[in-house]
Amino acid sequence: MARPHDTALELRASALQCLVEPDPVAKTGGVAALVEAARGGRLTVDPGAGFAEPAAIPGRPARPELVPPRLVGRRSMATVEGRAMLVHALAHIEFNAVNLALDAVWRFAGMPDAYYRDWLRVAGEEALHFKLLAGHLQTLGHAYGDFPGHDSLWEMVAKTGGDVLARMALVPRTMEARGLDAIPPLRAKLAQAGDPAAARILDVLLGDEVGHVEIGNRWYFYLCKQRGLEPVATYDDLTVRYKAPVLKGPFNVEGRRAAGFTEAELARYALDALPAGV
Repeated sequence: MARPHDTALELRASALQCLVEPDPVAKTGGVAALVEAARGGRLTVDPGAGFAEPAAIPGRPARPELVPPRLVGRRSMATVEGRAMLVHALAHIEFNAVNLALDAVWRFAGMPDAYYRDWLRVAGEEALHFKLLAGHLQTLGHAYGDFPGHDSLWEMVAKTGGDVLARMALVPRTMEARGLDAIPPLRAKLAQAGDPAAARILDVLLGDEVGHVEIGNRWYFYLCKQRGLEPVATYDDLTVRYKAPVLKGPFNVEGRRAAGFTEAELARYALDALPAGV
């Protein structure tokens, strides 16, 4: 893979190259190189380029084994093993989130330059999250791949590959937005279990995930306006058409507000909100 000191890189082709890379270290390193190239002005974007989809998407390591969500296992906070299982599950989500951001970059032609650079930013931050969690997992005596994982996030990425509007609606503002709700109580449990280092990592995740969901919201509303669609009714239609998971509370209403959800949408969550301070 070209390094950031080389001649200018084209972002979408480079994102696809990172996406098919199976090794987590090489994948996250490639993403970091793209972020560095963007900061140095050595990254171009060709929004009109078309690409044949490779067979091996996304690139993944041989482990973890992928199983249905119900078979991933219990995650008790009472033991180091239980905390390791939780940290592993979070690392797996972040690894998939790197892939989904890279897929959003290469797959959808004809979007503004800022769209592709937004999703590169997401990929870079998700790669950092994965590295933080994988590193903490090692302090608990385990490595990424030691426990099984599930594929729910990538399954929705695959289902929405034909329409960028559906992708923005159902991946960042549905699947990823669930993290806004889940992280605060998980953070509290890890802190209570005596793992302040993991709690601090989740603080980083929550702050960044608000921005990632905001990016999804912003481009979703952009596309609705471009196509002359009413956002709330369109979202409801897409959740039915693509069989998106039914959202369950409690909801982080303040986090969702910061991430750009409308007051009309937030009103749906207000009666099942997270308690203040969680």
